[in-house]
Amino acid sequence: MPTNTLVITEKPSVAQAIAKSLGVTGRRDGYLEGEGYLVSWCVGHLVELAAADSYDPRYSKWTHEDLPILPDPWLCSVSPSTKKQFDILKSLMERPDVAELVEATDAGREGELIFRLVYHQAGCGKPFRRLWISSMEDTAIREGFDSLLPGGNYDRLYEAALCRAKADWLVGINGTRLFTTLYRGKTLNVGRVMTPTLALLADREQAIEGFRKEKFYSVELDLGSFHISSRRFASRTDAEKLRKACLGKPVSVQSVSRQEKAEKPPKLYDLTTLQREANRLYGYTAQQTLDYIQLLYEKKLATYPRTDSRYLTEDMADMLPELCGKVAGAFPSVSGFHGAVKADQVTDSSKVSDHHAIIPTKGVAGADLGSLPTGEKNILTMVSIRLLCAVCPEKYTYADTVVTVLCEGEAFTAKGRMELSGGWRVVEKPFLEMFRGKREEENTPAPLPELSEGQNLTAGEAKLREGATSPPKRYTEDSLLSAMENAGAEEFAQIEDVERKGLGTPATRAGIIEKLVKSGFVERKKKLLIPTARGMELIQALPETVKSVQLTAEWETALKEVEHGERSPEDFMDGITQMVRGLVETYKSAPAGTALSNSQRETIGSCPRCGRPVYEGKKSFYCSGYKDNPSCGFALWKENPYFKSKRKELTKKIAAALLKKGRVKITGLYSEKKGIFYDATILMEDTGGKYVNFKLEFDHKK
Repeated sequence: MPTNTLVITEKPSVAQAIAKSLGVTGRRDGYLEGEGYLVSWCVGHLVELAAADSYDPRYSKWTHEDLPILPDPWLCSVSPSTKKQFDILKSLMERPDVAELVEATDAGREGELIFRLVYHQAGCGKPFRRLWISSMEDTAIREGFDSLLPGGNYDRLYEAALCRAKADWLVGINGTRLFTTLYRGKTLNVGRVMTPTLALLADREQAIEGFRKEKFYSVELDLGSFHISSRRFASRTDAEKLRKACLGKPVSVQSVSRQEKAEKPPKLYDLTTLQREANRLYGYTAQQTLDYIQLLYEKKLATYPRTDSRYLTEDMADMLPELCGKVAGAFPSVSGFHGAVKADQVTDSSKVSDHHAIIPTKGVAGADLGSLPTGEKNILTMVSIRLLCAVCPEKYTYADTVVTVLCEGEAFTAKGRMELSGGWRVVEKPFLEMFRGKREEENTPAPLPELSEGQNLTAGEAKLREGATSPPKRYTEDSLLSAMENAGAEEFAQIEDVERKGLGTPATRAGIIEKLVKSGFVERKKKLLIPTARGMELIQALPETVKSVQLTAEWETALKEVEHGERSPEDFMDGITQMVRGLVETYKSAPAGTALSNSQRETIGSCPRCGRPVYEGKKSFYCSGYKDNPSCGFALWKENPYFKSKRKELTKKIAAALLKKGRVKITGLYSEKKGIFYDATILMEDTGGKYVNFKLEFDHKK
């Protein structure tokens, strides 16, 4: 009997690409056949860890008393929607003419998990080998099949992936049920990565709420060919005095500092930097960018997208000149690329783990790029231009100049920049011209005229400029991805060759953000990501254990040890189980029924007495535990005699600052005794009674 090799991919589109490369053309129900191969596919996570009620029917209802739920042994299940394809795979594995399997799921932890769960659920014991590629081009696929590796080489990768899945199940199931039953509102999703990500957004929102704007003033002199500004003044009177004094007065150039600088070509894209840039330029969400680049990968126009590397391996250097030539030819707008390639700027095998950086393939030369959907074409253009910029031998050079002048005893400064050599920026300039006026970047200062020390000028006009300090910026998808990638940098710096350098992986961060939005904890307003009232309440309610990036760092260390064989999977899971037990035990006696609600009430801060959320009512900012028996009783009354005597209102911003720091600096307080206005810091003194006391603290600095 002739033998066949069963190839299992992650998606139907990948199966078709591999089948085409192998010359397999026979179409069957759920697979392709020919040339000694059977090529079939999973449908994403075809087999997953079983739901809680698979272990006991009583778990279909969420009760505080049933926690923690700790499966032993663990069960897996097949979704009814994917059962047909699983049955096809199982029957193919059982065919007597199938001698071995090729694991061709995506080359990473999750791809390893997808294949192994199907393999074990089907009860298969036949040998299998691993296909590990970074491109769907025909040559890459054929070379991959010529160098298949034994499946056993990836056992530890599978063990680490399974440990991660089990840990996420334990924390998600137990944490979500624990806090949902405690606070009896909508489902409060708790996740190992999702919760710390929400905490990043909530912390930023609290910082914005507690921010107090401060005005400042400066004087701008018109010196004919350029303008120059004074320092900032807190007092409008002082700034106006200087403005009047400088009108028509002589100006002496005190110093001219010129510094030449060079900017290296940018690194290639990994998935996170591509998502960030696409959000900045096009407003695409992280998930949209991942979808677009995944489709380009499957169309053989780009390499594997789910990578955290920004370099290529050194053995790819020789093919770069040809690739760059074909890419430049496919994008006529890239007029600044003249064929020179410096490969060592983008190649470093020591900085490539599972997959190299994202680059276009040679397939772009013969592709009908005009027929691509707009999103895919935009992302492919970005990836292509980045490659051509990254290999450019010339640096971008410029000169920064700082001029200081003196007028009426006051120093004024101006900054200018002059381009010396366009270098690699010439390549991307035509592309960026499309976004002129849309990019949210600081304007580059204009060049200054030639000036020399001791030169005398005249202030023709002097203007008073008014400004104000700005609160922290809300997160965009761009800045949140950066924060997720760099969260816990100190902790992750201790982990050698760590796959995750922050919250989530390049492959999962987009899904985490989407889940927060769909769960109602975060909302999108144009490019901004803003936590909802429920999201803020959830973070207020959860303990540091489940919202700290430190936990993610510790787990990643242990998972990497499992992958390297330095720690057993059993030891890792014991640690996770103990953590979950401890979390449930800590909240066993916690009072249930606290309103973490459907009402969408905004949390002003945390109660200094009991730690519960503080809400805004008609007459006060009150603790949500006021209905408890005994009642907490904490409140900040809006009609407060102390603030009234100072001719100030106890606003939401002031209340938020008092709850967060116990103090708030306020300008323009009134003294009834002296009949004057002054600035001071108000300190909150809570003695536990019905009313909260306050006192003043003065800054005695002159």
